[in-house]
Amino acid sequence: MRRIISALFLFSFFTITAQISKVELDYYLPEDVKYNEDIPTPQDVLGYVPGEWHVSHDRLIQYLTKLAEVSPRIKMENRGFTYEGRPLVLLTVSSPGNLERLEEIRQNHLRLLEKDSEGLNIENMPVVINQGFSIHGNEASGSNAALLYAYHLAAAEGKEIEETLKNTVILLDPSFNPDGLQRFAYWANTNKSKNINPDPQDREYSEVWPGGRTNHYWFDMNRDWLPVQLPESQARISTFHDWYPNILTDHHEMGSNSTFFFQPGIPSRTHPLTPKKNQDLTREIGSFHAAAFDEIGSLYYTEENYDDFYYGKGSTFPDINGSVGILFEQGSSRGHAQETENGVLTFPFTIRNQFTAALSTLKAAETMRTDLLKYQQNFFKNSRDSFENEAYIFGSDADVYKPYKLAEILQRHKLDVYELDQDLQINGKTFKKGKAYVVPKDQRQHRLLKAMFEKRTKFQDSLFYDISAWTFPLAFNLNYTEASKPKKLGKKIEELQYPAIEEPATSQYAYLLNWNNYMAPKALNMILEKGLRAKVAMEQFSLNKQKFDQGTIMIPVQNQTLNQTELHKFLISVSKQSGVGITGIETGMTTGINLGSNQFRGLEPQKVAIIVGENITPYDAGEIWHLFDQRYDMKITKLDISELERADLSKYTDIILPATWGGGPDSEIAKKLKDWTRDGGTIIAYRNSVNWMRKNEFIDFKSRENKMIAKNVSFAERGDYNGAQVIGGAIFEAVLDRSHPIAFGFENDKLPMFRNTTIFMEADEQSYRNPIRYTSAPLLSGYISKPNLDSLAGTVPFKHSNLGKGEVMLFTDNTNFRAFWYGTNKLLMNAIFFGKEM
Repeated sequence: MRRIISALFLFSFFTITAQISKVELDYYLPEDVKYNEDIPTPQDVLGYVPGEWHVSHDRLIQYLTKLAEVSPRIKMENRGFTYEGRPLVLLTVSSPGNLERLEEIRQNHLRLLEKDSEGLNIENMPVVINQGFSIHGNEASGSNAALLYAYHLAAAEGKEIEETLKNTVILLDPSFNPDGLQRFAYWANTNKSKNINPDPQDREYSEVWPGGRTNHYWFDMNRDWLPVQLPESQARISTFHDWYPNILTDHHEMGSNSTFFFQPGIPSRTHPLTPKKNQDLTREIGSFHAAAFDEIGSLYYTEENYDDFYYGKGSTFPDINGSVGILFEQGSSRGHAQETENGVLTFPFTIRNQFTAALSTLKAAETMRTDLLKYQQNFFKNSRDSFENEAYIFGSDADVYKPYKLAEILQRHKLDVYELDQDLQINGKTFKKGKAYVVPKDQRQHRLLKAMFEKRTKFQDSLFYDISAWTFPLAFNLNYTEASKPKKLGKKIEELQYPAIEEPATSQYAYLLNWNNYMAPKALNMILEKGLRAKVAMEQFSLNKQKFDQGTIMIPVQNQTLNQTELHKFLISVSKQSGVGITGIETGMTTGINLGSNQFRGLEPQKVAIIVGENITPYDAGEIWHLFDQRYDMKITKLDISELERADLSKYTDIILPATWGGGPDSEIAKKLKDWTRDGGTIIAYRNSVNWMRKNEFIDFKSRENKMIAKNVSFAERGDYNGAQVIGGAIFEAVLDRSHPIAFGFENDKLPMFRNTTIFMEADEQSYRNPIRYTSAPLLSGYISKPNLDSLAGTVPFKHSNLGKGEVMLFTDNTNFRAFWYGTNKLLMNAIFFGKEM
């Protein structure tokens, strides 16, 4: 009997693998549709039917370019490039007649957002859908399905497709993440066997670190729709705001043992600013997906997972902009075929499901066309009806860069931003002309603006798929307030310009660089890398009624490698490239410490390394790499953890250990890092790595633990009970000791900090060793359970200690979160440049 069963299993196994290698195009396409033979199929160009291999991004573009050349239904454009130089391609698909008057259609569609939209003939307007694939590069069934979808749209024949294209404009983004897709295609294809092996333990199904999910700098780009910090995001956000599509779909993958999910998500986890009608439409669209999947016999589910709360995700961002966002999640083969609880899951099967969802979206959009257009029209009308005669005002007296960068994000979202044309004192805060911006609430993007600026601490649900707070002026650590709109607004900013920086005057004595500017670390690094001497002020001083805080950088003129003229010319270049003001002075006789004081400490060039590789969290590591490389133009060496035992660490002044996904480096690496630190190095650890530092005796600290005991919690409720104790991402208030080097360059003694850990470090008995400390009531925005909030109050997110000649620094929080947490980036730079002064 066993032999018979084994024979049947082997027959089934080899039948499955044979099907994978010989899949035909007909497997995917609708049976009742004829296709134009003059339009090349994917295999005509690629040499294989999608599903046999994972398409690389370059081959994907090769095929789509060919389609655009031969099909009158497709217009192809490149909107920019990724960090690795890959094109960010968009296909606009519609009837040839629509494409001929595409700009007219677009302008007409945008009128739905305006006050004069009542006169529009909606019955004759096309619906606009934005369909995007594989924002996570290793969720590759989406982009591979995009090949088939583009072919279907270009080659399908008959009245039905012609009528559909007449009634729709399709914005088809075949690869939201070109760099990640390329990385994963390489992995899956180079590990594929001729005889497909669905054993989940095969190397094919376990990518090497960091995997293909992320972009070049290891960012999860499905969290960047609102911050818009990455070039890929900037391209797709520009497309969105150019069109305001009625539906936006976001094709993903999930665990291999899952089936297929489509939205709505869990109803109680929808953001309160999203209209109920949005979820009703989402549910109605879902009925089209259900019918399509019933027809092909694919399992699916809805309303049991995921949510629509954080507006920085692709499926939720549209909901605050008058559109309907739809998330698709397909169980992933993670390669070409994999054994799962539902049988052998093949790559072609996952592609077919994604392709089916793309078709059902198109059918839903056409069928619901007028409802979707009317919903969008009413969304903006209702938003205007709720206008408040108020404005948000934000700025900084000491730093023009951070408010400028926030204004840049607002403009990317088509929000109106105005100059402040006079000094204002409102709600106890002072805003100065030229250093602050005004954003009125009475504009069409009123809901989006509110979502970006509000502080929310009360929620219907205590579970979140992503962060629960993202208040932008807090993230940027700016002075801001809500107030009645100023009676006299300054000029509306049409083209945002960085505030002018005066060239430093020639000096025979010294130059001063204000550390308050966000970009000051870039300027200082340029100076030190040039081989120039620079010192940091440990105390405040003033000159000619101008106050200079701790952290001010002094560059003396004498005894430099450049003469006086060369130094002045170089510092002009530094100021221009960094956007940081530099002041030339002619005397060292200042009020407070004088420029020759021992309270000016000499600085050295820093050689920084970061530990990366297996078990290191790539998001956290990538954010730090991006900060150094893209923001501050500073070199940072990526030390792979697998090579660390053999690495020469003596080259580096600082080593950063990001958060880990496991227990951290092994004991041999711990010993090597400890010896390096004792010899004078500075080691900086983040998030759960602080516990690894304590375990390996780099530093000791006491922590608070929130030991929860479940009472009256059923087995079915246990997941929600435990999930409610997670800090998924919220904002908390800390107090700064601005005389401490870790706090140099901060304008105020209060600092909003982002936190997504439950590591609570007790404050030191010596108050001066607590330069950053959470207040007694720290919650500013977001969700935290009361037991966790009680545990957090009064603790510290930063610890510093000596180890031999070296320094050990711990951050429980991610100070570089998703590249948009500008307000705390300087904490890491202070640790790097001023660590020896602590």
